[in-house]
Amino acid sequence: MRLHRLEITAFGPFGGTQTVDFDALSSAGLFLLHGPTGAGKTSVLDAVCFALYGSVPGVRQTPGLSLRSDHAPLGTSTEVVLELTVGERRLEITRRPAQQRPKKRGDGFTTEKAQTWLREYDPATGTWAGLSRSHQETGEEITQLVGMSREQFCQVVLLPQGDFAKFLRADAETRGRLLGRLFDTRRFAAVEERLAELRRAAQQQVEDGDERLLALAHRAGQAAGGLGVARTSVEGRPGDPGLAEAILGWAAIARTEAREAVDIARVRLDAAEARQGAARAALDAENDLAARQARHADALLRQERLAARAPERERLQAALDRGLKADRVAPALGLREDAEREHATARAARERARALLPADLADAGAEHLSALENRLREELGGLEAARRAERRAAATAEERAVLAREARADDDVLRDAADWLAGWEPRRAALTERVEAARDAAARAEHLAGRLEPARRRLAAARRRDALAEDTRAADERLAAARERRNTCHENWLDVKSRRLEGIAAELAVTLTDGEPCQVCGSLAHPAPARTTADHVDRASEEAAYAAYARAEETRTAAERDLAVTRESWSTARTDALAGSADPEAAEPSVRELAAEVEELSRLHAEAHALAGQSHSVREALARAEREYEERVGAQREAERRVAARTSRREALEREQAALDEELARGRGAFGSVAEHATRLERRIALLVDATGAVRSAELAAQRLKEADDRLADAAYRAGFTTPAEAAAALLSETERRDHQHRVDAWQAEAAAVADRLAEPGTAAAAALPPADPATAEAAHAAAERALREAASALAAARDRATDLAGLSRQVLTEVHRLGPLREEYDRVARLATLTAGTSAENERRMRLESYVLAARLEQVAAAATARLQRMSSGRYTLVHSDARSGGKRAGLGLRVVDAWTGNERDTATLSGGETFFASLALALGLADVVTDEAGGVRLDTLFIDEGFGSLDEQTLDEVLDVLDSLRERDRSVGIVSHVGDLRRRIPAQLEVVKGRQGSEVRLRTGGDALSG
Repeated sequence: MRLHRLEITAFGPFGGTQTVDFDALSSAGLFLLHGPTGAGKTSVLDAVCFALYGSVPGVRQTPGLSLRSDHAPLGTSTEVVLELTVGERRLEITRRPAQQRPKKRGDGFTTEKAQTWLREYDPATGTWAGLSRSHQETGEEITQLVGMSREQFCQVVLLPQGDFAKFLRADAETRGRLLGRLFDTRRFAAVEERLAELRRAAQQQVEDGDERLLALAHRAGQAAGGLGVARTSVEGRPGDPGLAEAILGWAAIARTEAREAVDIARVRLDAAEARQGAARAALDAENDLAARQARHADALLRQERLAARAPERERLQAALDRGLKADRVAPALGLREDAEREHATARAARERARALLPADLADAGAEHLSALENRLREELGGLEAARRAERRAAATAEERAVLAREARADDDVLRDAADWLAGWEPRRAALTERVEAARDAAARAEHLAGRLEPARRRLAAARRRDALAEDTRAADERLAAARERRNTCHENWLDVKSRRLEGIAAELAVTLTDGEPCQVCGSLAHPAPARTTADHVDRASEEAAYAAYARAEETRTAAERDLAVTRESWSTARTDALAGSADPEAAEPSVRELAAEVEELSRLHAEAHALAGQSHSVREALARAEREYEERVGAQREAERRVAARTSRREALEREQAALDEELARGRGAFGSVAEHATRLERRIALLVDATGAVRSAELAAQRLKEADDRLADAAYRAGFTTPAEAAAALLSETERRDHQHRVDAWQAEAAAVADRLAEPGTAAAAALPPADPATAEAAHAAAERALREAASALAAARDRATDLAGLSRQVLTEVHRLGPLREEYDRVARLATLTAGTSAENERRMRLESYVLAARLEQVAAAATARLQRMSSGRYTLVHSDARSGGKRAGLGLRVVDAWTGNERDTATLSGGETFFASLALALGLADVVTDEAGGVRLDTLFIDEGFGSLDEQTLDEVLDVLDSLRERDRSVGIVSHVGDLRRRIPAQLEVVKGRQGSEVRLRTGGDALSG
């Protein structure tokens, strides 16, 4: 993998766009990346890592920590572009993190999602082709091509010397964690964990089985209550040997005792059933005798009651017999009553009708009245022609009156029309002149309104412009102060954080207690804990510094946002105040000038608008006058036409009226009108009709009453009654008849039942015997029943107990058979789990499986590192892997250094500062080679080494640089990140990072020339 070009925009300390040409730097093989503290040397490496993996290395990947530069102007997006060659493919990766940007519409900010672009260069066409815009697809493609995860890349390509110095001094557990991330031994750790899980699962299954066995034994002990075996119980805990056999033996004894208890309970139940049967028979006999004696006594009592009610029964029977005879007279009685009611009604109607007739007709018969009615009807028919003439005369008179009213109305219309039309022409001329004046005023008002509204907007904008100018100056000053405060707080936080990291060991050492494990290495011994220095910074100070920086950042962001909003508002107001100006170069108008212009335009517009407001009313008045003119002329013509037509109609009506008067004189006779004459005749005819009908109805009703009296007397005589009144008194209503018959039938039924009861043979015989005693027999039977139920319950309980114990015994046997294979599986899995976990006695070095694999990798790393370490140390030091145990700790990941000067092997922690540096550098380079081979032999053409060279003397520095320079033999380029001044003289190819108030910049130097980046 070779890097070609890196372009950074608004990232970390870089406010603008910076470009790094790695091809120019790599041509020298060895190049230097230097600059003052906080300038952004590490941020260049962070940008490389971010482009490849979408995140930055290690602790700098803090949640909530923005990658965006605080120096970047609004509207500039944070972006990293990396061009590289990997796997014979030239790729370009562009990444933008999630970031805030100003809204395109309105005020405020919106969050823009993270974006990724992946392109590939096609040498055949010389163009770039897009491959993907997906974060996931791009990440998978890069990881597959590079062959390393982010952690491996940061450890192998961006060699952090501080980490390898710690690696040299670390214990086995710490080395295991680092090597596990680099060599991906998770599958071996997964095997350990899987075996441990299988062991726990098998152990849990065995213990669960023993728990179930003990639960079954407990249930069996409860079910065996009352047996001798219940006095002894099975004792034991899950996992105890022999537990299953003890439970099986106890269950067998319990089953035997339960079967014996069932046989005893069955014999007792048979004896109780026999005693209960004898008591039941004796009780039935006593109850039967008592029932028969009670029936006989009840029959005698009922017989006495019947004898007392005999007279009442005879009276009711006689009434029923008379009622049956009276029923034959009932139809005649009903007809007589109907005829009497009809006769009374007809007679009353006849009297009312005669009272309305004249005195000479009061005693007239129906025939006389009918003849008089016919004569009057003939006279009424002769008046029909006169009545029609009277109605026509009334209509004619009304029509003549209408014609007179219409004539008067038309005369008024003709006079009004003549008067109005005389003044029409002057009135129309005046209205037309007013319409023209209003139209001209409307045009002026519209023109003035078009000038007034823009003038008002310019005036309001000028007022806002003047107010916002001062706000903009104040916001600018606040932003400058906020930026200064933020930069100061940021530099202070970075300084505090750096000092705290330098003294973190002493901070952790404060919590150490003898006999308790170290929270870092787990050791119980603390031979040389670090000490706190005078300038140590604790966690609270760091958090306070970060909190101050965060507050300052929030204040700066708010001030920047306020300034942008204020500037935009001022610019908008200034543009609006100049809108419509004829001369773009003219000075900005003042508020006073614009106010005077608005006032004058408002006055002129109000005057024109008021006059134009009359336009509609004037046009309406003209239109109404013209409509009225047309209406008046039309009404005049119509009135003249009606006058001519009305004259001929009036003459015709007068002739018709004369003829009608002659006919009416003949029809009225002595009455005032024909209608009055006809009405008088109609009333007399109606009275005669009513009287004739009433007289005839009364005569018919009297005849029907006489006939009903004759039939009633004859029916009463034939039924055996002396008079009709006697027959009517003997009648019974339906309710009385049902009641009498029911009472008679009930007496007869009761008499028959009593006779049957007294005739029963058993009842009479029982009355001669001594009184029965069912209470004594009931008590004996109840005692026998209780004994039977107790015996049955005892047998059922014994059977249930035997059944429960048999079922529980079968469950115990099944559970014992099921647990056999589980116990064998647990023994086998437990042996493998303890062996791979390093806790088994068979594992003499107590080495875990993952540690065993990592030990082989560490041995390869030590061998690869030794090849360079011997050259750096002039053949003195050799790194060797050690699997020896240290105290009570496990073995496998020990690292020792062999000193050729003494021939002794010693701990790497005894190396001096400079020796530790080149040993860790050799270890880092060796680890890079091994990890590269592990990743599939991916070629790493660009490496970075971060700091540590300040601890070397001049000779050692030469040897280290020779080793690094030898890497060019494999066509590698190595970038050294350091601020050691001596390296600037030794390494001509340099990338300098320069920091400033507006953000950092990079400068590329090759030989003596400088290329601006």
